[in-house]
Amino acid sequence: MPVKELEKRFEPMEKAMGEHEALAEAGRCLFCYDAPCSAACPAGISVPDFIRRIRDGNIKGSARQLYETNYLAGGCARVCPTKELCEGACVLNALHGRPIPIGRLQRYATDWAIDNRAQILFPGKTTGKRVAVIGAGPAGYSCAAELARLGHRVEIFEARRKEGGLYTHAIARYKISSSFALKELRMLKNLGIRLKTGTRIGADIPFETLLKKYDAVFLGIGRGSTASLNIPGEDLQGVVEGLSFLEKTRSAELDKISIGKRVVVVGGGNTAVDAAIAAGRLGALDVMVLYRRSRAEMPAYKDEQKMALVEGVRFIWLAAPVRILGEKRVGGLKCVRMRLSDADSSGRPRPVPIPGSEFTIECDMVIAALGQVYLSDILSGIHGLKLENGRVVVNNKTGATSVEKLFAGGDCATGGGEMVDAVAEGIRAARGIHESFLMKSR
Repeated sequence: MPVKELEKRFEPMEKAMGEHEALAEAGRCLFCYDAPCSAACPAGISVPDFIRRIRDGNIKGSARQLYETNYLAGGCARVCPTKELCEGACVLNALHGRPIPIGRLQRYATDWAIDNRAQILFPGKTTGKRVAVIGAGPAGYSCAAELARLGHRVEIFEARRKEGGLYTHAIARYKISSSFALKELRMLKNLGIRLKTGTRIGADIPFETLLKKYDAVFLGIGRGSTASLNIPGEDLQGVVEGLSFLEKTRSAELDKISIGKRVVVVGGGNTAVDAAIAAGRLGALDVMVLYRRSRAEMPAYKDEQKMALVEGVRFIWLAAPVRILGEKRVGGLKCVRMRLSDADSSGRPRPVPIPGSEFTIECDMVIAALGQVYLSDILSGIHGLKLENGRVVVNNKTGATSVEKLFAGGDCATGGGEMVDAVAEGIRAARGIHESFLMKSR
């Protein structure tokens, strides 16, 4: 397929609002007191206030309010599941079924700020305190930005050569462009944040050195690679990791990405659905998502599932992989039917194999998208750090860990969530760090 056709397939789905549409939609808002849309936002954005500013023609003021509350407001406007969060809580749903398009209005204001390079965030008066942030993803950058606005000197250490974490590496290309994500991060760096990429904590800089050199350290390393399928044949050519596959669609030339004709994605989360849609857009003739529970238990958002169905993705429910078939390359996937039993520790019905129900799917590519594993090699090397089921245990109000001066947030502490959750946790930890400085000075 020609590269131009592929690029067109991966263009962002929702088009930006024009001025007239934005004013018309902003004018529909009821500006509720104690607005349920604001309560549904993990970042705590005052939705009626930023929309009122758009209605009044104060786009810069709207963008400033958004970015002062959510440092990745532009990215979140594109990737947040707004129909599950703010738009799902809009009172207009009950009146006539069409909520205010909050996400698109948020994008309208933040796009204006980024396109015009508007200076809307400013560093605070210098306190003399220094903070190291480990990880340049959404949690790390949000923590750094909040600290900079509070007057502290911040330095971010990132193991990869490119900053941004999942924001720039693994969010589906058709949801957000890398160019916009990097522009938004550049705006935050203008607060005086220093960034060191290609620097691995433990290998290039001992963790203990950071604790001694800085007044506080924030740990925002996210999680690692996709969990293994743990079945025979996983080492065959044509078996790929879900996040790595999505990353290629953002970093490589689309016509250079190898794609099978018949692709099976194993998993039931949003990454699995994104990978399935990407495989279809790259030219796969038949794409299937294999999930061991029923559709009712599938964690991927319903809108994501609907979009996949529209694009021709097939879902195979209540089935699990047993073996990947083939000699050197993938030639098929042996599966077993499942039935649901009593609830497991997650509260969902436990899938149980049905004896004698094995079947084979012909395919030449398998994408594993079972969720990410924790970076235990890094976390276990931090002396005194309390972990629970692999994640960092933190104070829910301050982000403080069991190690003095060490704070944490994002996926390494919560186990995974939306980007807006990571932003909120980074800000929470920054305020916890700031409060710890104030307490020591009293």
